[in-house]
Amino acid sequence: MTYATLTDLIERAGEAELRQIADRDRDNIPDPDVIEAALTGANTLIDGYVFARYSRPLPAVPPVLTVWAVSIARYLLHRNGAPDHVAQDYKDTLSALKDVQAGRYALIAETGNADPDVKLGQVMAEHPAQVFTPTKLRGW
Repeated sequence: MTYATLTDLIERAGEAELRQIADRDRDNIPDPDVIEAALTGANTLIDGYVFARYSRPLPAVPPVLTVWAVSIARYLLHRNGAPDHVAQDYKDTLSALKDVQAGRYALIAETGNADPDVKLGQVMAEHPAQVFTPTKLRGW
């Protein structure tokens, strides 16, 4: 499943930046194989986090995955060190992917809840039995 394309990269980074970071043969044209490798790397990284939580294939690609794939690919293309804003995007993306993996961020609506009264986004908590009760505290 492809999350981002060259067009997505151009919209986010601009053609000038892509020429600088993806033109390995110095002909002033971004190398398609370099861009494809970065996008594939981004897809693979995203899949590692997402499919730990969701089954394949996703019913549709959530738009946020495109944003994350572009951030990762852009970071990967900066092989000699990414600018701070690109590195921060990458770190934020990894953090968000860890949230997906841990179940703190839902990419798609969960279905098949065991309890039909539980709504998506509702916080459910379990707690141990009450330790201090009026009966147990009698005499203090």
